Amino acid sequence: MDKFAAMQAFVRVVEAGNFTKAADSMALPKPTVTRLIQSLEGHLHTKLLNRTTRRVTVTPDGAAYYERALRLLGEVDELEAGMSQAKANPRGRLRIDISASLGRLVLVPALPEFHALYPDIQIDLGVTDRPVDLIGENVDCVLRGGVLTDQSLVARRIAELHFIAAASPGYLKRHGVPRHPRDLETGHTVVNYFSSHTGRIFPFDFTKNGERIEIRGRHIVSVNDSNAYVAAAIAGLGVLQAPSFMLEVCIDRGELEPVLADWCVDPLPLHVVYPPNRHLSTKLRVFVDWVAELFARNDLMQRRCTLPPPEPAAQFAPICVRALSESTANP
Repeated sequence: MDKFAAMQAFVRVVEAGNFTKAADSMALPKPTVTRLIQSLEGHLHTKLLNRTTRRVTVTPDGAAYYERALRLLGEVDELEAGMSQAKANPRGRLRIDISASLGRLVLVPALPEFHALYPDIQIDLGVTDRPVDLIGENVDCVLRGGVLTDQSLVARRIAELHFIAAASPGYLKRHGVPRHPRDLETGHTVVNYFSSHTGRIFPFDFTKNGERIEIRGRHIVSVNDSNAYVAAAIAGLGVLQAPSFMLEVCIDRGELEPVLADWCVDPLPLHVVYPPNRHLSTKLRVFVDWVAELFARNDLMQRRCTLPPPEPAAQFAPICVRALSESTANP
């Protein structure tokens, strides 16, 4: 029996909650993971897991073994990361999760630069707006916007998201230009964005001179994907609020026009988040440092809030990529 492989498989099954997810995260067949666990239990003469048709739970002996095994595996990772060759040439696989729009517009176009710096790091990129279970899905880190509410996670703030309300020229020609947020509740439609975790629709938020207004307008369509969100607005289905980096190109092309320039809300923090029980390996550390620098210098993350607003002009309000607690705390 490969004790190290069996220990790794056991830790993954405990974290994932079942054999299927653990096998997928390790890129192993499920029967292989099952045999490793059975061999480990036989070697230890101890039952580590209780198995049901729906879920796997840990026995008291299994819980004690898990804590020691996790610490030992972390020490092995630290030992490997501490070797001079690993520091000079970080290698291995990183599993990263990012929202669809951030991935498409910012991260993916810059990945050739990262590959040139670290050619031996392989990135498995999950590009989705759905919530992510970092531990259960064996994800090394996620990039999400919002206020971090789960204090068990480690987060590094790397940027701010500024938001714009906008609509297509065709829509504004048919319905007129809204002059006040309340106009969106009468005579207008909005494109709504809802949480893929809870199904809750995020309202539009506006602030001016200390006055805060929350808008829940009538919608024709509601989506839970940021790319579809922008596409719906371009199609003329209503007014949207979205991060400025998502709309920059659309506005420059004339596909969308900003509205409600004199209403705003505070920008939203963008974090890179990883579980505290994962050692920050050299490969993860260089990625975190690189992505922080990438967002700090990216024009799409900086420009729109400093441009002189057209008529009607830009404003900021969080709606689309703002549920970090959903994306990290369950994401």
